[in-house]
Amino acid sequence: MGLSVDFGTPVNTALLVYILYSVQKIIFPPLPNLAPKSVPTEFKEGYSWMPKSHPPTLLYQTYTPKSLVKYDGKDGGRILLAINGMVFDVTTGRNFYGPDGMYGNFAGRDASRGMAKQSFALGTSPRIIRLRDLHSQADYTEMLTPIDQPIDKLEDLDQEEIENMRGWIEHFSNKYVICGRLVENDAV
Repeated sequence: MGLSVDFGTPVNTALLVYILYSVQKIIFPPLPNLAPKSVPTEFKEGYSWMPKSHPPTLLYQTYTPKSLVKYDGKDGGRILLAINGMVFDVTTGRNFYGPDGMYGNFAGRDASRGMAKQSFALGTSPRIIRLRDLHSQADYTEMLTPIDQPIDKLEDLDQEEIENMRGWIEHFSNKYVICGRLVENDAV
């Protein structure tokens, strides 16, 4: 006795259609409607790949410690800092290098020694004063050279500190624009 299906009755035909429809919904579920409900306003006049405004043009310049100090980010201005003679525009990192940022003391200055020694505080801050109490006076050096003195030659850095500085230079080179070089005050 074999299985036979009689399509002659309307009930059998309706059951077969319902079963096929249910199987089709399980195997091929409906796709969600991905079309937006409304046209985005920025594309109503057509799409343009051009940016709304271009960033300001940066010229590669020569800076001195005295000319660099005005780029400290105060009053919303540009923020530049130098590491080993390379000047970086870190304005996009205003949260870090701006006046209220955790590395704000390096804005507008040569940060080479601080980056090499992994010390990010000013020499007169309470943190450094506490370090002075913990370590001998010989271990303490200023992280920022005064702007009226010659650029720090960094001759007393050991190999590990030089590698730290190179790592920071590589990090800054990949993230920020190199916009100049730092030279002695009397060189310009």
